[in-house]
Amino acid sequence: MIVIEEGSTVSIEYTLTLDDGTTADTNMGDDPLVYSQGQQEILPALEEALIGLEVGNTKNVSLTAEEGYGLVDPDGFQEVTPDMVPEDARTVGTLLVASDPEGNEQPIRVHEVEEDKIVLDFNHPLAGQALTFDIKIVAIE
Repeated sequence: MIVIEEGSTVSIEYTLTLDDGTTADTNMGDDPLVYSQGQQEILPALEEALIGLEVGNTKNVSLTAEEGYGLVDPDGFQEVTPDMVPEDARTVGTLLVASDPEGNEQPIRVHEVEEDKIVLDFNHPLAGQALTFDIKIVAIE
């Protein structure tokens, strides 16, 4: 019997729901998510909850906001002038993507729009949210 342990390559199907019942993400019906156990390629608390499971097992894992993407950081908001945001993106809720010099991308959400400024939210889109994962183990190598 092969179980998930440090160093395992694991394939999972999952559905991620929020407290209000909305589905935030799922790969059901698509290719499984493949990750290396212990490499923090997925949320550490989720990784921990999957240790010892075997192929075919299912598990419901609930994570607090702190265990997920953290609490909303007030320092994660930044005011910019409107000319720094594309005109068609100057709407509350619009998602933008910023890239650092190494090519790493970070989602940014338009939080507030005023005539002379736009407030951008650099927090992870799921920051401050409790998360519930319904997981099915598809393969373990």
